[in-house]
Amino acid sequence: MGPAMTAAAAQTVAIEIDDETKARVKRLADARHRTPHWVMREAISQYVDREEKREAFRQDTLEAWEAYRSTGRHLTADEADAWLAQLEEGSDIEPPECHG
Repeated sequence: MGPAMTAAAAQTVAIEIDDETKARVKRLADARHRTPHWVMREAISQYVDREEKREAFRQDTLEAWEAYRSTGRHLTADEADAWLAQLEEGSDIEPPECHG
């Protein structure tokens, strides 16, 4: 799975998949010169990585919304766009101060 996983930490886990999905995994494994087992481990690892990032983003969004609701501090879209445009041009500037 990920680079931090060692062989000693690995466990066998049984999952049920339908015949069509099993065949698709086998075709992909053959095309990639990998085993179906490798393809399934890679698929699970990539899915979990992606979903962890989505969940972290969701949590950050909820925290930002709660901070806004409790303080009212914010930037306007124009202020954020102007700051991002300067960053895009190569300026190394701090973000503008939030205001109420």
